Amino acid sequence: MSQFREITIGNLLRETAGKYPDHDALIYPEFGIRQNYSEFLGNCEKVAKGFMALGVKRGDHVSAWATNVPEWVYMQFGLSMIGAVLVTVNTNYKSHELEYILQQSDSTTLVHIRDYRDTSYYDIVRQVVPELGNQAKGAINSEKLPYLKNVVLAGEGDAAPGMFLFNEVLSRGEAVSDADLKAREESLDVHDTINMQYTSGTTGFPKGVMLTHYNIVNNARMVGDVMGMTEKDRLLIQVPLFHCFGCVMSTLNSVYHGSTMVVLESFDPLKALQSIEKEQCTAINGVPTMFIAMLAHPDFEKYNMKSLRTGIMAGAPCPVETMNQVRTRMHCPEVVIAFGQTECSPVMTMTRRDDPVELRVSTVGRLLPDIEGKIVEPDSGEDLPVNTQGEIVTRSDCVMKGYYKMQDATEAAIDEEGWLHTGDLGIVDENGYFKVTGRIKDMIIRGGENVYPREIEEFLHAHEKVSDVHVVGVPDEKYGEQVLAAIQLRDGESATAEEFREYCNGKIARHKIPRYFEFVKEYPMTASGKVQKYKLRELFAAKYAS
Repeated sequence: MSQFREITIGNLLRETAGKYPDHDALIYPEFGIRQNYSEFLGNCEKVAKGFMALGVKRGDHVSAWATNVPEWVYMQFGLSMIGAVLVTVNTNYKSHELEYILQQSDSTTLVHIRDYRDTSYYDIVRQVVPELGNQAKGAINSEKLPYLKNVVLAGEGDAAPGMFLFNEVLSRGEAVSDADLKAREESLDVHDTINMQYTSGTTGFPKGVMLTHYNIVNNARMVGDVMGMTEKDRLLIQVPLFHCFGCVMSTLNSVYHGSTMVVLESFDPLKALQSIEKEQCTAINGVPTMFIAMLAHPDFEKYNMKSLRTGIMAGAPCPVETMNQVRTRMHCPEVVIAFGQTECSPVMTMTRRDDPVELRVSTVGRLLPDIEGKIVEPDSGEDLPVNTQGEIVTRSDCVMKGYYKMQDATEAAIDEEGWLHTGDLGIVDENGYFKVTGRIKDMIIRGGENVYPREIEEFLHAHEKVSDVHVVGVPDEKYGEQVLAAIQLRDGESATAEEFREYCNGKIARHKIPRYFEFVKEYPMTASGKVQKYKLRELFAAKYAS
């Protein structure tokens, strides 16, 4: 019998706040924020009412382009109370990508921070929405973005032309009654889309993955159950909230289990170490490179890690030595590995806390309860026997509703029997442990970030000097893979790698900008005229390995 629960995210928060009203819910060391579940619920309700006052309706899309700031967490739960769909935007994106997502998602509202590090989100937004300067707040009329009506600036700072300040939104919400909010909540359905995250595939064009309350609440439940999460746990959240790793496996997982969220605005190894000690964190999530950076920090030995118990490593293969050091030097013996993708909310398999270390580094674990998975022959879809490589497929109530406005892509990903085709190659052994052996999709994983060659190729093709371009991943000791662009220039043209880097800067995310640019006269081809990317990879892998 299925354990799947039918509960909205808003009602889940109310349930937890009812059980543990005085228990620490949200701690932000960098912002001086410390709230119990009763206070956290109250702040989320204020956000819910604020966006209702802006005219945000059930089913409207609200894009969030921000680091892990407090407003992000309030929005995740507050918007869920009013049935608005939170569209998560990668913080590394630039103008080209932001405009695409706002267009494709039909977002009515954009919430963004002013700046972060050397990127001015404010300037980029004004570039993408030039009408902001001469139009009233809440009444944007953009030629390129016909659905967009509201732009909200999060954080401290002065008012900005055409934009609401986040505090203004909260003030407007005071006019919305508890009864109005309750009526909106009661109109919702657990199978409503509530979260939309953009991912790419072989087409290279980002696709909006539609996830429901039902999808992600239950995935968060299962993930936390495997970790052994309870109201006594305190989870350090240093992974980006715009990823499922952040907003499902971390925040939603914590709220489901009554645990405390200790949130960093972005990953910083020293702040992570300080927060673990000061807040007595019992759990920590991160990609392997985060754990490596913490272990390598010169002040590591100064901090007491003995409160740690468990955590999740995901996003890239975990080196054996790293796993051993996390278990011993970080005093985190129950750390586990998770595998999945956004389209399945996101976790499909996990190792277990009592699995031997060998299994935690050589496999991605066993299926979660109530989730099906198997290996099939990629072309025919026929089931394959154990220890035979094929495509990993999965089926469950955690599988997405589909890709937003992309029916063909949805049908290509989910077959008639409901199996989601992951595009990953792997095997499953006689004990049900899965291993990922490669990718059918031509995807590059750089430091835990997915990079899709076609998207970069499309972008570089627009350069006036480019005749053709093919992007591949080459092995890299630190990041796993680096991005390489093999460019054929137009006749008579010459160019430098620096020229192309400059062309990319500010337009596409840093992690997508190729580390290497190679200028080639021809590509290795098949007899039918297709470029043999694996040969390109081999050629340049050998070059950069030497």
